[in-house]
Amino acid sequence: MNEFVAFLGRQLAADARSAAPRVRARLSDQRVQRCGTIAELRAAARRGVPRVMFDFVDGGAEDEVTIGHNRSDLAELEIVPRMLADVSSVDLSTTVLGEPVAVPLLSAPMGLNGLVHHDGELGIARAVHDAGSVFVLAAMASYSIEEIAHGAPGATWLQMYLWKDRGLVAELMQRAAAVGQRVLVLTVDVPRPAARDRDRRNGFGFPPRMTMRTLAGGLARPRWSAQFIRYPRMTTASVSGHGGGAQDPVTITEYIGRQFDSATTWDDITWFRERWDGPLAIKGLLHPDDARRAVSLGFDAIIVSNHGGRQLDHAVSSIRALGPIVDAVGADAEVLLDSGIRRGSDIFKALALGARACLAGRPFAYGLGAGGETGARRAMTILTEELRATMGLAGCPSVTALDSSWVRDRRVPAVPPPPGERPPSA
Repeated sequence: MNEFVAFLGRQLAADARSAAPRVRARLSDQRVQRCGTIAELRAAARRGVPRVMFDFVDGGAEDEVTIGHNRSDLAELEIVPRMLADVSSVDLSTTVLGEPVAVPLLSAPMGLNGLVHHDGELGIARAVHDAGSVFVLAAMASYSIEEIAHGAPGATWLQMYLWKDRGLVAELMQRAAAVGQRVLVLTVDVPRPAARDRDRRNGFGFPPRMTMRTLAGGLARPRWSAQFIRYPRMTTASVSGHGGGAQDPVTITEYIGRQFDSATTWDDITWFRERWDGPLAIKGLLHPDDARRAVSLGFDAIIVSNHGGRQLDHAVSSIRALGPIVDAVGADAEVLLDSGIRRGSDIFKALALGARACLAGRPFAYGLGAGGETGARRAMTILTEELRATMGLAGCPSVTALDSSWVRDRRVPAVPPPPGERPPSA
């Protein structure tokens, strides 16, 4: 009898050990699914990720004025709905640079997502691909070009900087083309590092330094610490092995830090156009003259972006820069909007002002922090469902039907009709 009791105890203990990860996973999934907005995912990420890492994702340059304006300027746009329209079926599908997408929302390129959760860019790519859209892989991602291609098959674009080592850039472009990445996104708004006060105050660095604040944050969030120790992603995987550092994160980081070149000009752009056969997008433009010049140099898409407020503080918000750039390029290039997207209604407003689609970065990072790949999927679902609801309530059955008549800026007074004339009917 005693032997049987001992045997039964060992079996129950083994079952409990094997069940614990499944229970934790189910609880994590339930916690993420209870999040109904991106703001709630952000709050969950803030609770689950050490402050140093959370602020790295959440923060911006200097006083973070641009971050605030990205949101407040979107909020100042009012939707002008149409009534009694048949919206029993709402079509969110469109094309972006010849790529069919089920929803006009792409993931913005973000580096070092492995610091937030070990699923990192791989989890975001799977979430975006399964929703029928495009994943944009950052040059400084925690997962390599090949890891994304093998682990998350689907439409993927490569983001690249104007780095000094053109041999490295050419190699990354060749590797991207070899796995079927057909669009190159050239980010041009990082001529030098920006001053990010949150990171400075937190002592954030890459790879992370073990300060007292870092250790305290890790101890306060044991779930994050356990996954970080078990599945470390402390490298920019596609660049690993360059700069004489093999897999050493310190050497690789120092090498990449030397690559940003404040002397680059428009003359350097032709190097990329000559070496990339597929569509070419330029990210980080806010001025119509720059957009026109980019089109003249062969760019197929303009991504209106202020880097999510992470570079130049007090820069114009992306949504305010969008209209003039759409007018400047006309039908010569597709225009996309990045920076500030937190609601499906934000996507609606950007499309109404002429964007073909939007890119979002932080919402997916918040999802990662809240629950890994499951959280990234939740972020995509939230924004898609909100956009579909906004379309229906506004009386618009298809995203391709949106134009500027669907929105108005509440800060611009409406022009009254001349005396004696009735306002035009809708």
